Amino acid sequence: MSDAFPTLPEDARREPPAPRTAEIAAYLAARMCHDFISPVSAMVSGLDLLDDPSAQDMREEAMGLIAASARKLADQLGFCRVAFGASASAEVFDSRELGRLAEGLFRHIRAELDWQVATPALPKPAARALLNLSQLAGAALPTGGAARIQAEEREGFILIRARAEGARVRLRAEVSDGLAGLPMAEGLHGYWVQAYYVHLFVTDAGGTVRVDSGPGTIDFLAALPA
Repeated sequence: MSDAFPTLPEDARREPPAPRTAEIAAYLAARMCHDFISPVSAMVSGLDLLDDPSAQDMREEAMGLIAASARKLADQLGFCRVAFGASASAEVFDSRELGRLAEGLFRHIRAELDWQVATPALPKPAARALLNLSQLAGAALPTGGAARIQAEEREGFILIRARAEGARVRLRAEVSDGLAGLPMAEGLHGYWVQAYYVHLFVTDAGGTVRVDSGPGTIDFLAALPA
């Protein structure tokens, strides 16, 4: 009997199909709902404490919980409106406003933001890439570190680098695959879909995006037409 393995049928050798638009929309919606549910649930808990006659001694703590959660939700909504929705009426974004949106997001994670964006204004695709790569850099530092965000115009292109630097920096396989335009394999869709979304709108704009990693650092890099 021959020891040779049989050849695979043609269908078994095909690459996984690319996700459909409806799937991407569903994954993005699920990702944002996951982010929003935490502060919303905390606000509801605070309101429940205010309504509880036996918990009136916790009124100050309840108000503090509601206020902190409302700020977090507002920061997340403002960030997502540009990073994912991009304000259809705006085609150019002030870098200072983008910096304020990023600062709002980083107020609620462990990583520190080092905003070093030299370009005063960015077209919509570059602005969206800048915010999304900033968030990916922050997410790569779950135990803390620094996310240095840079952007400059050179030879007709906007060059973006979001560097995550920390002792326990981590690049998830889902993020690497998504930025490369690969379909979801194993892991969590919430991490993959943002990276894949970045790949889609950057390449649609005529740009490129990639990720490089080294000892203690991860660089999220993009180049888009100015």
